[in-house]
Amino acid sequence: MKKRHIQKLTLISLILALAFNLPLLLIFNSEAAIFGIPKILFYVFTLWAASAIVSLIIFQKYND
Repeated sequence: MKKRHIQKLTLISLILALAFNLPLLLIFNSEAAIFGIPKILFYVFTLWAASAIVSLIIFQKYND
């Protein structure tokens, strides 16, 4: 794997570290629900799924 692809994965990790930071998580901590799921859980699992999909695409597309 080339250095620029490793940099992409590192950038994803840093973005996730910021996105899962407690002050940002507390913004979504409310009684409101999206599709019957509390907003905070929807936020966490959507970010998790998106990061897994993007990482998978990077690994499949750029794996040497």
